[in-house]
Amino acid sequence: MINKDDLTKIANTRMPFGRFRNTRLIDLPEPYLLWFANRGFPSGQLGELMAATLEIRTHGLEALIEPLKSE
Repeated sequence: MINKDDLTKIANTRMPFGRFRNTRLIDLPEPYLLWFANRGFPSGQLGELMAATLEIRTHGLEALIEPLKSE
């Protein structure tokens, strides 16, 4: 289950490495998240947030995250 704190983190945490470095997790392209799903998400909180982001994206719930974004 995803809690509100995790939703806020998904809205504001930026990818720390790779091609989409500095992109908010919620804004990562779905194919990129699927690539990680097939090869393994990073360990720890980042991987958990990325997996939750994929669930949100595949169910078309990105609009729920938009109001949680900070500047």
